[in-house]
Amino acid sequence: MISFIRGKAADMTETSVILEAGNIGYEIFMTGNALSRIHIGEELKIHTYFQVREDAMQLFGFLNKDDLQVFKLLLGVNGVGPKAALGVLSGITADELRFAVLSDDVKTLSKAPGIGKKTAQKLILELKDKFSLQEAFETKLAHEQETAGNAATGMTDARQEAVEALTALGYSSTDALRAVRMAVDADPDDVEAILKAALKNM
Repeated sequence: MISFIRGKAADMTETSVILEAGNIGYEIFMTGNALSRIHIGEELKIHTYFQVREDAMQLFGFLNKDDLQVFKLLLGVNGVGPKAALGVLSGITADELRFAVLSDDVKTLSKAPGIGKKTAQKLILELKDKFSLQEAFETKLAHEQETAGNAATGMTDARQEAVEALTALGYSSTDALRAVRMAVDADPDDVEAILKAALKNM
């Protein structure tokens, strides 16, 4: 019914963003990972899933279409509702989910909040025929190229150095990139200042 909303991030809670569009504030529930990439005042396009129940109407949102499609596939699994599906995508990325399902990796799926061994096995059983290894590799490659493209734009040498330093400390490149991006108050040419600010965001 509502496939996406374009608007300005007016406010945020721990689990949602309030997106102002056409003088209306829409509360959209998102993963913590997605919320950490949003800044108040920023213009956004959020792909949404609109859930209507007897007692509530809720919007669940994603920054890209792929996450929304995987979310919908998760909802097709018996016993998995929107909150649980969002929990899965909070713990692992859509790419990690595909590879975990295709390789019968119960351990990785169990890392997602609220997903035990039995539910992980059910996810593998019911989703395996929905994914192909070739598609999983192609989608992951497209995401990596997109991330690299985003990193190349607006990244000063000092910020790039800070990302590399955090990666050397053992943080994943995604977490390092996100933390450095969030260090907006630090001098963009001072590696030490960026590192200090980024570590506070980790």
